[in-house]
Amino acid sequence: MHLGQELVVLGVLLLIAYVLGRLAKLIGLPTIPVYMVVGLLASPHVGWFPLSFGADKIELIAIFGLILLLFNLGLEFDQDEFFGNVGRLVLSGGSYILVNMVVGLAFGFWVGWGTREALIIAGITATSSSAIVTKLLIELGRLANRETPMILGITVVEDIFIAIYLAIVSVVLSGETAPLPVIGKLAIAFLFLIVMFTIARWGGKWVSRLMRTKDDELFTVLFFGLAVMFAGIGEILGVTDAIGAFLIGLVCGATRFRNRIETFALPMRDVFAAFFFLNFGLSLNPGLFPLVIWPVVGAVVMTLVLNAGAGQFVAWLNKLGPQAGINASSILHNRGEFALILATLSLGAGLDHRIQPFAGLYVLVMAVIGPLLAANSERIGGVLLRSRKKAGASDRNRQAVPRHSEEIALMEAALAGDRLPGDQPDDDLEAVALALGDDDVVAGSGAETQRTAEAAVADEFDDYDLDDEYDTDQSAVYDAAAEQAGQQSDQRATRQRDPEY
Repeated sequence: MHLGQELVVLGVLLLIAYVLGRLAKLIGLPTIPVYMVVGLLASPHVGWFPLSFGADKIELIAIFGLILLLFNLGLEFDQDEFFGNVGRLVLSGGSYILVNMVVGLAFGFWVGWGTREALIIAGITATSSSAIVTKLLIELGRLANRETPMILGITVVEDIFIAIYLAIVSVVLSGETAPLPVIGKLAIAFLFLIVMFTIARWGGKWVSRLMRTKDDELFTVLFFGLAVMFAGIGEILGVTDAIGAFLIGLVCGATRFRNRIETFALPMRDVFAAFFFLNFGLSLNPGLFPLVIWPVVGAVVMTLVLNAGAGQFVAWLNKLGPQAGINASSILHNRGEFALILATLSLGAGLDHRIQPFAGLYVLVMAVIGPLLAANSERIGGVLLRSRKKAGASDRNRQAVPRHSEEIALMEAALAGDRLPGDQPDDDLEAVALALGDDDVVAGSGAETQRTAEAAVADEFDDYDLDDEYDTDQSAVYDAAAEQAGQQSDQRATRQRDPEY
């Protein structure tokens, strides 16, 4: 097997993607459309590169990218945030998704490509890219804004919706029409969802024991093997490999090893996801774009109008002002990986061939418009609302970030046993106790304060089995306690989620 020329061309494409990605970041664009454009330029339909990849040579790598994208999505799902505010989140996120799905389904029928195609189009246009959304929140410095918990809450509900939606779509795309087999497949799909969600919610402690190992190499092989295996199980059960990977990511995210998994999984995801988007661009045929240009224009206009109205509505539900609604709608415009996943599924199911170029062009347009609108949403609000208090309010919103970061840094330093300049020995323990919310420590002093603080820290560690093989690593225990204390702080709803995809 001689792959020298193909490897050289693929390496050149990745280097081009790197250069264009650096340029895109200078103007605030995400990397997803960059990888797609590079794949499109190298497509055999364009003929600019001597590329002759066989489907079997790159498709498996692209599938790994899809699996790791959904695995990390499940890994980052904030169960505490969701179940702690389930009523408000379901009301806000559910209303946002409902409006977009209903109008998107009507738009899909209006396009006239078919019933199953309409369902796919509705999914493509209804859900935002949680990856691009969280990345923009971090890069624009809006994690402390009042509307940010609402935006993150909507993305959390969208993650749940994606899981349920993919389970339904997989049955619809199977082509089964007899009532009993359809009901049976739906029952299996939802039983799989319920079982995995139950394990993720209440079985994290037992799953942690199964994943215990100090060897980084074996640990990486373990979680990657789990992701691939459950993707296969999901495919066999008829709920797609994507949803299987999402659910096992949800389970792994409920364990004490969540941060450790993220450390190794994120670089793997970034590389394999680049192959997924690159492969999608390779499969696009620019010659089909004229067939979908007007449906794409209609979908873009529909998305902009719907999100503007839905953003104001959910802001009103959460008792926020019009500017918060503008900020929310502008950042939720972004569409990305989920639309491409649906297009890939439709291609495998033999649906109308126009779905793939429609999804590709729609994502490219929205991935450019979305970040530009998000970066200028406060200016847009200032013009529309004629508000002169925008700058002052924005500055007040941002004042919470350095203070919160300093508190967390002090707490982690104290837990790790580091000594800050000018600190006394008792100050470290007192800082830990303050971070853990123990008011009794503050009231004491001297040796009594130290003993009380030590007791407070010990209480936080009671849930950990220090006799376990992995848990004898004290740094891991400190990291887990710091993460727990950080999530229990007042800023828990605005914790920084992963900044990519």
